[in-house]
Amino acid sequence: MSNTLSLSRRRFLTTTATAAGAAALGAALPASRAHAAGDLTVGFIYVGPKDDFGYNQAHAEGAAAVKAMSGVTVVEEENVPETVDVQNTMQSMINFDGASLLFPTSFGYFDPHILEMAVKYPDVRFEHAGGMWSADKHPMNVGSYFGYIGMGQFLNGITAGHATKTKKIGFVAAKPIPQVLLNINSFLLGARQVDPTITCQVIFTGEWSLAVKEAEATNALADQGCDVITCHVDGPKVVMETAAGRGAYICGYHANQSPLAPDMYLTGAEWNWAGVYTGMVQTVLDGGEIGNFVRGGLAEGFIKMSPLGPAVSDAARAQFEETKAKIMAGGYAVINGPMSDNKGNVIATAGQSFVETDVALESMDYLVDGVIGSTS
Repeated sequence: MSNTLSLSRRRFLTTTATAAGAAALGAALPASRAHAAGDLTVGFIYVGPKDDFGYNQAHAEGAAAVKAMSGVTVVEEENVPETVDVQNTMQSMINFDGASLLFPTSFGYFDPHILEMAVKYPDVRFEHAGGMWSADKHPMNVGSYFGYIGMGQFLNGITAGHATKTKKIGFVAAKPIPQVLLNINSFLLGARQVDPTITCQVIFTGEWSLAVKEAEATNALADQGCDVITCHVDGPKVVMETAAGRGAYICGYHANQSPLAPDMYLTGAEWNWAGVYTGMVQTVLDGGEIGNFVRGGLAEGFIKMSPLGPAVSDAARAQFEETKAKIMAGGYAVINGPMSDNKGNVIATAGQSFVETDVALESMDYLVDGVIGSTS
């Protein structure tokens, strides 16, 4: 079956089938096609376009590495909303394409969509980026994987701390979920390794991808004097180009955005999904089982840093490389007490610290002191 035919069938199911019709179709078709020995069909689903210079592009680059593997067929669908549409896409990949390993990559796909499909298709493996899988309440054929990319935002912050003249840095964020809050806090805490008086203004857009709001937020940060700006939205292109156009230095996120404004690009926190995805797929090909809760950082190759740009000073470069080496060695604490959030609540007492790999940070619901903004 050609990928073109598979894609058209998925779109047909997604756009024309009613829920009842989809269920009937699922019952009529086998859960998987007959494959040659060792063959595996893997599905990747993205909430936005694969060339967004950001979240979806990073995952698509990982999928491209899987395509090069022997005995593997990859099917992909982009621009799939975090609604029942993703259930229809998953179901059609399973029934029409014979996919037995799925990577629905967007945060909102997990609950309820992946969880419902996992119960319906117990022989299919569902791997989700960022979901907090728990043995006491989630199916065993569901897995969660993610990277400690806050480490990258901490390093971004170090370059920002050296570059800022106003001592004001800015962050355009989509939604106040734990992973986003950790990135915001890490960015400021990295900058405060250079100067503890630096503040970070954050503006939430409320959407993973909304160019108009991202441009407005970036301009608002520049208007308030922020001269280094980063973000956590799906496609950072608008933020990067708008900030650079306003004369602000930029730190990238998700993928390498240096081609957008090379003279203003300091560095960036990037995903490195190629090794993660090929490793998981090879595990399945070898008859093994992927862990239900998989995490990794710089040392494990889950994330990487963009090359340092021409605007990075020698002093910034030296501190960046020294800190990166400490993070690579393991056990580097990003939160060190005494520390409070920006509402005055104690989050770490004297002598208490949290390393980036502490799973408790994945439930973060606060902004640290020095971040100007609110989660509500």
